[in-house]
Amino acid sequence: MTNATSKTDLKRLVSMALLSAIAIAADLLIRLPNIGGFLTYEPKDVILTIGGFIFGPVAGILMSLLVCLVEMVTVSSTGFIGLLMNFLSSAVFVGVSALIYQRKKTLKNAIFGLVAGTFSMLIIMLLWNYIMTPIFTGMPRSEVLKLFLPLLIPFNMIKASLNSVLTLLLYKGIATALRKARLIPERESNDAANRRTNTILIISISAVLTVTLVLVLLIFAGVINM
Repeated sequence: MTNATSKTDLKRLVSMALLSAIAIAADLLIRLPNIGGFLTYEPKDVILTIGGFIFGPVAGILMSLLVCLVEMVTVSSTGFIGLLMNFLSSAVFVGVSALIYQRKKTLKNAIFGLVAGTFSMLIIMLLWNYIMTPIFTGMPRSEVLKLFLPLLIPFNMIKASLNSVLTLLLYKGIATALRKARLIPERESNDAANRRTNTILIISISAVLTVTLVLVLLIFAGVINM
């Protein structure tokens, strides 16, 4: 490994750590808890998505895991279940948005990626709320289904839409600041150097969705009782 490569990797890690720290600060300081009794809004996904846009979807997902782990041991009271739900929400939104944007870094692709990330997160969180909410609230699944339209769908749509708008507003400023600090290159490449990693990511997201759907179907059919 050359010195130039080592310096580039170090700058990448420093930038990711800086953005993760900002996301943690946003998570700790800007929180709207107990929405509908058990939902919380915080804008950490804005910073995590910007990190995904700059460094790629895998980096964005790794940053999401780090921030959610810190959240679990600081402000969260829901333990591993909260970690799982928060990570799924952030990882799907950040990963899908960044995956699409990385293919061609244009405003159009950024918007398309954020829209796709929003609907992907909505679907995943509805399914996992159906699976997990009865476990940590004791609420029957029939009652959880009744919350989809008045609470869960509007909450997730508003949360993701607000985070998408904030991402578009803040991305250029944060990326420019990191470039001026020489923590990221002056020009972002649009080539397909990360195509193999992205293929693995697509397979992983598809596997998560498949497992989720199978769990929901088995619970719905009464085959397993969680």
